[in-house]
Amino acid sequence: MYDSTDIQSNKGMAIIAYILFFIPLIAAKDSKFAMYHANQGLTLFLCCVILNVVLGIIPIIGWILLPLANLALFIFAILGIVAAAQGQVKPLPIIGGYTLLK
Repeated sequence: MYDSTDIQSNKGMAIIAYILFFIPLIAAKDSKFAMYHANQGLTLFLCCVILNVVLGIIPIIGWILLPLANLALFIFAILGIVAAAQGQVKPLPIIGGYTLLK
């Protein structure tokens, strides 16, 4: 499904996708591997923004859950970076099944 030369030449872009998801959209738009990880990075970013806004508004309970949610999202980012560095196409836990980019 994914070409091994594509994976080898775009591992760096795939790793960057979890930090700045839009970089692979510009620099490696022809790579299926980099675009997969860019999609995962975008999904992670949107979840981070939504959770921070929603939990930041909810008094007390939201403020308690906010650091835990951020820790979980940080762990998801680490899992994504490790998968990209190993050349794997693994969806992130819970949020990895959504496709936002074609």
